[in-house]
Amino acid sequence: MSAKKFRFPTVTAVVIANMIGTGVFTSLGFQLLDIQSGFVILMLWAIGGLIAVCGAMTYAELGAALPRSGGEYNFLTHIYHPAAGFVSGWTSATIGFAGPTALAAMTFAAYATSILPGESSLWLDRILATMLIIGLTIIHGSSRRSSGSVQVIFTILKVTVIVLFCLMAILLVDVPQPVQFAPARGDGGLMVSGAFAVSLIYVSYAYTGWNAATYLSSELENPQQTLPWILLTGTLVVTILYVTLNYVFLFAAPVAEMQGELEIGFIAARRAFGETGGQFTGLILALLLISTVSAMTLAGPRVLQVIGEDFKALSILSRTNDDGIPVNAIYVQSALAILFVMSSTFESILVFAGFTLALNSFATVLGVFILRWKQPDLDRPYRTFLYPLPPLTYLTLTGWTLWFVLMNRPVEGLFGLGIIGSGLIVYFLSRTRAVVSVDS
Repeated sequence: MSAKKFRFPTVTAVVIANMIGTGVFTSLGFQLLDIQSGFVILMLWAIGGLIAVCGAMTYAELGAALPRSGGEYNFLTHIYHPAAGFVSGWTSATIGFAGPTALAAMTFAAYATSILPGESSLWLDRILATMLIIGLTIIHGSSRRSSGSVQVIFTILKVTVIVLFCLMAILLVDVPQPVQFAPARGDGGLMVSGAFAVSLIYVSYAYTGWNAATYLSSELENPQQTLPWILLTGTLVVTILYVTLNYVFLFAAPVAEMQGELEIGFIAARRAFGETGGQFTGLILALLLISTVSAMTLAGPRVLQVIGEDFKALSILSRTNDDGIPVNAIYVQSALAILFVMSSTFESILVFAGFTLALNSFATVLGVFILRWKQPDLDRPYRTFLYPLPPLTYLTLTGWTLWFVLMNRPVEGLFGLGIIGSGLIVYFLSRTRAVVSVDS
């Protein structure tokens, strides 16, 4: 197996590209169905950033203490039980990466076809999304050099274009929209409502990916020293960009035009730059989503690879090519993503994926307390800054959000719990078969 490792810039690019994608370019339209206050919307994104930073600070301690690829699979296996780790890996494989990969590819297709005349075709969108997934699967299944280079280039392009988009939109909008960005009467009540909590799930989904570096720990140079800085740097950069982007969207385009719509960036660009400029910007934003699909195709299969290393019945997932790339795991995740593209609606994937991933990370952040109690003498090259405030903040806000989602969107919440339950069944069946084979 190759001894080559991913370097700090590549893995930081993976974190940023995993985060900046589908959520920030689509979820505002769903939030505006229940919340029209500019101040509350920006607070949503700021609080989402706070949750992500607190989570990243906690994961940094776990990743430095337990430096193996696999993310939550690795952490929960060590902290709780192999069953908890397997369920986490199962969730990451079925929902955590395949679902968001499908969403990013679907958003890419929606933006790409928005520049075409007439109504967009559902099947054209699905074909474009599928072609993107297949193309990136081939690239990331080839070599580490081509995989890392593609990721860094597209991520630099993405951040640069977003900054330019924000600056140009603010400068070129003739008449800013009459949105109240200062706090107003009633905003306080709105921020403790069920609508705010459900909207926070959309936002939390948009921030999903702040933990992406932990999936590549074994393939990172000096993981115990560099992993904490990768997590914090990527998360803080994205938080600033998210709050700025949503300010620009609300500044440039009428709320009524964006409510319930997916192509928020295209709508805002059309208002700021005119019809032709908006179409060109829509195409550029579509190209930027390539890096999101790319990052998830790069990071996610490492979870399947580690599961394959630990479970003999699934060992086919651990097989790598001559450059150490887990090709079989990449193919499996991409196949699941294509299945989502062909069979599911956008919003349903968004809500149940957001709920399930939040529940997964909730258990992981809680694990930092358990690990300190069970293994107080474990070497911890990095300790969570201001501990225990960051993990407590994360658990409080995330737990509140999960509860309201179960109350307000029970179908999606129960579906997420069903995915977790199915993972437990698969785990115990695989263990039973292993015992039977040994006995026989």
